[in-house]
Amino acid sequence: MGTITTNDGTEIYYKDWGSGQPIVFSHGWPLSADDWDAQLLFFLHHGYRVIAHDRRGHGRSEQTGEGHDMDHYADDLAALTAHLDLSNAIHVGHSTGGGEVVRYLARHGESRVAKAALLCAVPPLMVRTESNPDGLPKDVFDDFQRQLAANRSQFYRDIAAGPFYGFNRPGAEPSEAVIQNWWRQGMMGGAKAHYDGVVAFSQTDFTEDLKKITVPVLVMHSQDDQVVPYVASGPLSAKLLRSATLRTYENFPHGMPTTQAETINADLLEFLRG
Repeated sequence: MGTITTNDGTEIYYKDWGSGQPIVFSHGWPLSADDWDAQLLFFLHHGYRVIAHDRRGHGRSEQTGEGHDMDHYADDLAALTAHLDLSNAIHVGHSTGGGEVVRYLARHGESRVAKAALLCAVPPLMVRTESNPDGLPKDVFDDFQRQLAANRSQFYRDIAAGPFYGFNRPGAEPSEAVIQNWWRQGMMGGAKAHYDGVVAFSQTDFTEDLKKITVPVLVMHSQDDQVVPYVASGPLSAKLLRSATLRTYENFPHGMPTTQAETINADLLEFLRG
């Protein structure tokens, strides 16, 4: 575990465990590197070097007031990979972290990268536009910001107890520990970073970024994702990528790396070894 300081003076926290081929994990909004615990331990025990950072304004990284956009997220990731002098790395991004990975590859190139995986990721574009009719209305994200500003603690509790893990589905058995861990991670970060981050993950168009990527990419998405709808995300990203494998799940939630860790880890490992 350590920290780096970016070019604009922002301190970024990261974990770096093990040796072997590096896997770099980029977490979702508004969480932290801790959201990858099940993956970090699994791949560490399979001989990989595992690295995960807290995005600026999230977790234990500095709660800076500026730079909460995909370009800065990508630049921070590039600073981390350069600091650690990584090569032949695998980049794995969940949700907003998938957007971070895509923007990093398009903006900073693939010289250090072997493969990538996008899990329930926000690309190509979440918000509804004339060219993206299956996206979500902007009002949805405006409401996210409104609820965050009004009572962030309650809002985060409601997300974790409901759509993020599918605990609102009939017959679901909510895990209080999982809900509290999501809430804990969210409340560690800064309200300003999370408020601005809603715009970053919902309104950034990754279409041209996806077209630039040449390394093999595994796109993993569930048809029952209530946060990043399948119809406007995973399949469209796979079509835009030059070398993509789309793996579709039927009833997994958005937070499938946690609730369905055994399946997700096995499928990721198969891709990495393939």
